[in-house]
Amino acid sequence: MMKRFLPAALLLLSLGAHAATGPSVTLHGKRFSTEFATDDASRELGLMNRTSLAADHSMLFIFTDEQPRAFWMKNTLIPLDILYFDRERKLISMQLNAQPCKADPCAIYPSDGSARYVLELPAGTAGKLGLKLGEPLTVEGDPGAVR
Repeated sequence: MMKRFLPAALLLLSLGAHAATGPSVTLHGKRFSTEFATDDASRELGLMNRTSLAADHSMLFIFTDEQPRAFWMKNTLIPLDILYFDRERKLISMQLNAQPCKADPCAIYPSDGSARYVLELPAGTAGKLGLKLGEPLTVEGDPGAVR
């Protein structure tokens, strides 16, 4: 009797494991689970008020247009690498080890060109990966969220 249920149980486990994998990005061969920030409210909130960010986690800000971008660290409690990508998802600019803002006015971290995507990673990640301008970003997840 147990043998009949084993294939069904294995199938359910397999489906559950697949469903558990959420959105992700891959950069320089390293995969990061990610959260999408696709509207004004989620982009404004970003990673504010978080006390940690796992080494394999990121946030991808997705904009509808491509233009120079600038981020700040107001109410952000952890240092970040801020990576800017163009519409083809090629790395165009990096702001490394952006520090939390402790008092106004907060520092501004601009892109060096027009960006449509911005990826935030734990500070030091870009250096560990040896990132260089032109690196491609692969995005997997909700196709409705990635334009």
